[in-house]
Amino acid sequence: MTFALRLTILVAVIIGLSSVPACAFHEHGVANCGGCHVIHNSQNNQPINPDIPYGAELLLKYESTTDLCLSCHANAYGAVLGSDPLNPPTEKGAGNFVFLFEDNINDADDGLLVPISGDHAGHNVVSPAWSIPADPNYTTSPGGTYPSNSLSCTSCHDPHGNSSYRMLRSRGTETGTGFVFRFDAPTGEGIDIVTGVEGLTNHTAYQNGWSSWCANCHGMYHQQGMNNTFQHPVSRSLDAETRNSYNAYNGPADPTGGTYATAYIPELPIEDPSITVTSTIGASTATQIDCLTCHRAHATSAPEALRWDPNITVLGLDGGVSGSYAIPSPYGRNQRPLCVKCHYQVSTQHGQDQACMDCHRDMHN
Repeated sequence: MTFALRLTILVAVIIGLSSVPACAFHEHGVANCGGCHVIHNSQNNQPINPDIPYGAELLLKYESTTDLCLSCHANAYGAVLGSDPLNPPTEKGAGNFVFLFEDNINDADDGLLVPISGDHAGHNVVSPAWSIPADPNYTTSPGGTYPSNSLSCTSCHDPHGNSSYRMLRSRGTETGTGFVFRFDAPTGEGIDIVTGVEGLTNHTAYQNGWSSWCANCHGMYHQQGMNNTFQHPVSRSLDAETRNSYNAYNGPADPTGGTYATAYIPELPIEDPSITVTSTIGASTATQIDCLTCHRAHATSAPEALRWDPNITVLGLDGGVSGSYAIPSPYGRNQRPLCVKCHYQVSTQHGQDQACMDCHRDMHN
């Protein structure tokens, strides 16, 4: 092969690589190793700090795996962090880690006397660069054994890519801490992480296996016997009363006038094999609730990464006591906690002027 021919082929390869879509970065795309790793144990002509626990070992460009992930994804490509907890990035479905920086997310009546810090807002992914420490409240995942001081973006996502939704780890994969996943990755569809905005016809589609996947770290946390603060069934088909309530509830002004065709809201997503990102249909006999029905995967400005705050009587009070970000309500300011979408008939029989968690759980625990 002549030098000219080799040069022509090289130029063609470079041009071809420049047209590779961004999503290929994590899909074993050629020449993308250098996006995260250095070739030798050095960067900018200086040796990598040997005291860095992960960076030196894995030849990463940043001190930790989360630092590395956030170098691209903090404010772009999904914007999972942001910098201002009162002005979070556009919601894509999983929530934002910026709420970990809040000093108080307790909007209950005692919110000023008993503040709930942002450490309770969601998953405390350890990031020295972004000043996110390990969870100070739990040494291991609640309900499980995953070490909190090792929690990172790559605890859940495979940075080298796989065939799972959002590159979530699956059965048999090991995270680098000796922890091995026991359950398969869930199935689902998601909106575009760059231009997408969560809405009624553009939302994450949770199709199958979500609670089991969360159980890799948390067990069936809300099942009977797992904890003493709150119990709720998951991973089972909804009974007829719950299905009918979900489908009929259309907000406080029209609590029984909704229809199956338009019942779905992303603030209270349901798991169903037939759901797509554009679906508006409600609950069927195949529908289940899962962990992500009530929680977001990253963090929110409600305690425990909940999609709404169950400590307040109506959602219009969110952010009022704590001064934290007010989570938008799908049904207006007078909407009670979204538990009522599944439990409307029961909710009419008691607790009209109370928050759901006044009786059902002490969120301060």
